[in-house]
Amino acid sequence: MTAADESPPCNWRDLPQDIATTIFPKLGAVEILANAQWVCTDWRSLCRHPLMWRSIDMRNAGDRPDGALVDMCREAVDRSHGGCVDINIEYFGTDELLKYTADRCNQIRRLRLVRCENITDEGLSEAATKLPLETVGQCCPLLKSLKLNSVRCPFVEGDGEALAIAKNMHGLRYLQLFGNIMTDEGLESILDGCPRLEYLDLRQCLNVDMRGDLEERCTERIKDLRRPDDPTDDYEFAAFHADESSDDDDYP
Repeated sequence: MTAADESPPCNWRDLPQDIATTIFPKLGAVEILANAQWVCTDWRSLCRHPLMWRSIDMRNAGDRPDGALVDMCREAVDRSHGGCVDINIEYFGTDELLKYTADRCNQIRRLRLVRCENITDEGLSEAATKLPLETVGQCCPLLKSLKLNSVRCPFVEGDGEALAIAKNMHGLRYLQLFGNIMTDEGLESILDGCPRLEYLDLRQCLNVDMRGDLEERCTERIKDLRRPDDPTDDYEFAAFHADESSDDDDYP
């Protein structure tokens, strides 16, 4: 092959906008704001386009102070011009940041908060138009995916969260309730109230026994079912097991 037959090297700066707006978000918001947007004028202009910020992934790599990450997240939210539908905030979230996001993005369909210890129940309720947890479904009618995970005493029972989900989140397709204290009654209410449910993760829900026809209902209705005693190897956080007791607070 001669030099004349060789194709010229690809100039990444010449990417069509529709392709670039698909590729760039995969870098994550932090990488875009800290590096990608400074490559050239064209990339900086592209990185300000609202389509780039429909999904905001603010993973905390651990090498930036929380204050800087909060500022970056605010800027990403502003750049979305209210069009953000999916946002992930890890570790550095605060009540103020959650309120800032909720005030500016009323189309969010997926909100993921990981180990955000500075977000309180009150802050989460205020973000949901100052209503309690039961009415989050009413505030977010387009909600299709919900992860409500916890590590609680297995000897305590409570179906409040399950009943709230069943009553208000009828469009759910994906539901993870890892470590919830609900009982069979709560599970039955979810099956009744969420007819579109396709994925249900009940791992470590130690009060769920699936007695009577509940096991059959779950098997027939749910395409991907994780039972209370299923393995937790693929769970992304530290997992509590029924035969363990620990004082470790390193849980989501």
